[in-house]
Amino acid sequence: MAGKKQALGKGLDALFGDIGAKVPVTKSDTEEIIITSGDTILYVDIDDIKPNSMQPRKTFKNEALEELADSIKTYGVIVPLLLQKAATGYELVNGERRWRAARKAGLKEVPAVVRELTEEENAMFAIIENLQREDLNTIEEATAFHQIIQRYGMTQESVAKAVGKSRPYIANTLRTLSMQLEIVDFLRQGDLTLGHANALGAVKDPGLQLQLAKKIVEDGLSVREAERLAALTEKKPAKKEPRVTKSVEIRTVEQELTSATGVRVKINGNGNKGRVELRYTDRQGLEEIIDLLRKAGPAAK
Repeated sequence: MAGKKQALGKGLDALFGDIGAKVPVTKSDTEEIIITSGDTILYVDIDDIKPNSMQPRKTFKNEALEELADSIKTYGVIVPLLLQKAATGYELVNGERRWRAARKAGLKEVPAVVRELTEEENAMFAIIENLQREDLNTIEEATAFHQIIQRYGMTQESVAKAVGKSRPYIANTLRTLSMQLEIVDFLRQGDLTLGHANALGAVKDPGLQLQLAKKIVEDGLSVREAERLAALTEKKPAKKEPRVTKSVEIRTVEQELTSATGVRVKINGNGNKGRVELRYTDRQGLEEIIDLLRKAGPAAK
């Protein structure tokens, strides 16, 4: 876990520098506060800020927001938000949880740093921020990766480097978006993890895959347990068609026709329907069957 934080933090520092400076709890007499990094902290009207359109997280736990709001009531917003200018007001780049909690705490203004970012930097910052601080569910993460790849033409390899993940991790996460809708819902709700999804991927039959997903959720199976169950499910032999036993009468007729024609005859049927097979093993045998059928034609008229 420590390695993940270090890799992601290094990428953020290179792009955005240090915005983690602490600020006073109350607004100072001056309209702006200059901090050592060279950024200017502004106190921005909270109603002039709108959420980030590139934010991959769509749900925020109310209990966690209430706890953060209580802390803000006591200590204020310690770490400033990161904003960029919008057509009207500002758009959040970093700090949506703090912004939401500040609204709950009744703050009218919040400390913020305003930066000019490209759309790509904005998108990348939004996802990296969430990966650093609070885990996205698998589908939110997959949607964010897909959005970056589609919008900016990035490869899975380049996304992996940007977010400090392996390329197989990116590929496996993206693969969840094509799973059955019920399984996607399980992943979105956190009932299944990416590890579970990888285990389910070993089961090729969609019906069996969904059955296994439901069992994992209902029984609370671990990833290892899901992998073992998936392996057993995939190895189950396919159901064989029931063998039809021929009556003595049918077998007798087969033998009579084979003896009379010199061609192996098989009769397969069920009730009043079926087929008669004339079998051959070489070209001469085929020619003999053709001659036999031609001779039988005029006689049948």
